[in-house]
Amino acid sequence: MKILYAIILTIVVANSMAQNGSIKGKVVTHDGHPAPYVNILLKEENKGSLTENDGTYFMKNITPGSYTLAISFVGLQTQEKMLVVSPGQTTEADFILYENAQQLSEVVVIGTRGLNEKSVTLGKINIDPMDLPQSVMVIDKSVLESQQALRMSDVLMNTNGVYVMGATGGTQEELAGRGFSYGSNNTFKNGVRFNNGVMPEMSSLERVEVMKGSNAILFGNVAAGGVINLVTKKPKFEKGGELSMRVGSYDFYKPSLDVYGGVDNNNHVAYRVNTSYEKARSFRDNVKGERIYFNPSFLVKAGKKTEILLEADYLKDNRTLDYGTGAVDYEIADIPRSRFLGASWSYYKAEQKSATLTVTHQLSSAWQLRATTSYQGFISDAYGTTRPNAGSPVETSGKWIRGLQRSGTDQNYYLAQVDATAKFKTGAMEHALLLGADIDKYETTSTSYLYKNSVANPQFNNGNVYDSINIYDLDLYTQRQDIPEIALNSITKNPVKRVGVYIQDLIAISEKVKVLAGVRYSYIDSKSTVYAFKNGELVPGTPSTTYPDAFTPRFGLVYEPVKSTSIFASYANSFDVNTGTDNTGNALAPSFIDQFEIGLKNQLFNDLLSANITVYQIVNSNLAQTILQSSPDYNVAIPNARELAGEVTSKGLEVDIMSKAYHGVSIIAGYSYNDTRYTESNIYEENSRLRYNPNHTANLSIYYTFQQSLLNGFNFGFTSFYVGDRVAGRSTRLTVPNDTYKLMSVPDYFQFDASVGYSKKNISARIKVSNVMNHLSYNVHDDNSVNPIAPRLVSATIAYKW
Repeated sequence: MKILYAIILTIVVANSMAQNGSIKGKVVTHDGHPAPYVNILLKEENKGSLTENDGTYFMKNITPGSYTLAISFVGLQTQEKMLVVSPGQTTEADFILYENAQQLSEVVVIGTRGLNEKSVTLGKINIDPMDLPQSVMVIDKSVLESQQALRMSDVLMNTNGVYVMGATGGTQEELAGRGFSYGSNNTFKNGVRFNNGVMPEMSSLERVEVMKGSNAILFGNVAAGGVINLVTKKPKFEKGGELSMRVGSYDFYKPSLDVYGGVDNNNHVAYRVNTSYEKARSFRDNVKGERIYFNPSFLVKAGKKTEILLEADYLKDNRTLDYGTGAVDYEIADIPRSRFLGASWSYYKAEQKSATLTVTHQLSSAWQLRATTSYQGFISDAYGTTRPNAGSPVETSGKWIRGLQRSGTDQNYYLAQVDATAKFKTGAMEHALLLGADIDKYETTSTSYLYKNSVANPQFNNGNVYDSINIYDLDLYTQRQDIPEIALNSITKNPVKRVGVYIQDLIAISEKVKVLAGVRYSYIDSKSTVYAFKNGELVPGTPSTTYPDAFTPRFGLVYEPVKSTSIFASYANSFDVNTGTDNTGNALAPSFIDQFEIGLKNQLFNDLLSANITVYQIVNSNLAQTILQSSPDYNVAIPNARELAGEVTSKGLEVDIMSKAYHGVSIIAGYSYNDTRYTESNIYEENSRLRYNPNHTANLSIYYTFQQSLLNGFNFGFTSFYVGDRVAGRSTRLTVPNDTYKLMSVPDYFQFDASVGYSKKNISARIKVSNVMNHLSYNVHDDNSVNPIAPRLVSATIAYKW
């Protein structure tokens, strides 16, 4: 902490010695519409910017003096204004473009923004990142393309503090941040939750947004570590597209198509269609995958003030169910990275479909209304041999008696959401107000299966036995190849309804001091009923119902001593819904999590470089845990009763650095430290680490494009990523005498990816080598899904754009 304060003090003092000014304004068309992505240039300083979606711009850290401010747009004549910038003051300059909004939409303007200039759409209101008391990261299309991102793990190599915590079954990438798991509540696509039980498609993405820390005020019961939003490519009125083909190691191939354009000549309707097909083997023996993706979208301009956006996508993903290399007595088994331990026929099948309708209406120059309704369907079926150690343990000799496991999920998700946003003044204070309400519903049906009668093996008394293998020598035993028929055991239906209302206001008390305050009220109606199969019929059990509600406030203070520096402090509260009952038989109340965060955001070298530092502490001081028999609150009639008496504490530091392109060079770098532990518990050892979370992560990406030389058109780059050591296994239980559970060590690793590309006119080609150093580590869930990271892989992509 002392180091952070010293850094903050040094930067503040250095910047305060030069009380520079700033320039702001708005660019609109002659018919009053905002003009986004218009170039703004301060000619004497050769300093540029682009207007936001609402037509506004803000140029900071301007040395006092007289200047010429110019605006330009493709196909239009440049306009200029003379102005004077005074010390510590903001000069305003507005412009009118004499073209209408429809004509502007026909032109593509490409510009670059720094880390602290990229607003996140997931925030529901356009707030300058320098004014937001929260750490955010946006990975845009240029980085995704340069990196040839195939999975979320590729994208997260450009972030810190957000990481892959597991890869259970090899069918998904389980994400986490700041010590907390990102479940489906924390993952979004175009602002709507999506089920992350399947790996999302990257080829259709425009950018990836990460909002670290608490976001409960916007979304209700989300985990405290942060949220991720995938933003897909949007329709365009100009005609164009891209056809690409990617091939790689282990018979990987992936054709992709992206087509867009206007439907009519009046630019009222535009469309875009992204589609891809992927098929490959794996570095894992006998493992393969196949997927198909389709993403159509339509944009309708229904008048001058209303836009209607319809987006849909469909993903079908089939692959081999693979629980990795196994562990022996809580140590990763020393077997080849490629060795597959499951049945050859094991499979995972998933199908995901969604449709989202967003209507945006400009009520006035200050007020905007946005309404969203969405549906998502998700179906999965997983069948194969059990996870190593989940049923029979792997013996020290390597012998493992394999059982069977099958599970199914059928989920429907519905959302309706309305947001009203406004920017206005009350006296000398400026407001950025957000008012909203949402209602959503999950309908989840989970299926379990019975093995005892249908999989009986006369050699064993255990009903769930398939066969035996030796993980060190697969030739010692003959493996079965048949797929047994198994019986339905039970179906669990879990409908969940949620309602939330929220208000948030960013108040600019002065140019240097801003306050963000808000609160959300959430109400949840959750039911769970288990239907058992008896005599061929479904017999419902006693349903359990919970009705938790919660107020989740948010407060942040931002101080900008100079326009290039922002210092913030914030407090936010979130909650987790608990299952089970207390010692009176009543539903357990939710757990509330408090988060405190302070940070520094900096724009350096005339906004060329963004450098941010954040420190935080997250405390769940009422963690749900079982009441011990020795406790005076123990109720013998409810032996599994729980109480809110434990505590988990997460604390850490994050550093983010991102540059704009300068002479062809751009940089993304970062470092994070996190420590998450049980600080109070009557179940687990106090001060023991929570599983799956690295203490350290670090990243560095550098990209270079040759300019004005014989090598013009060539580019190259590398991405390096470090993940510190983690623990998996199972936390030691204090409540179990002679408990055999242990934490197991997972080694750290460094991954280095390199790529080179060339583009000329409409053709581009790129070659990528991932994990160049061929380092080995694992993503481990408990001790029963030990999935090795991929070895060195090579891929090549060729694309044609028109």
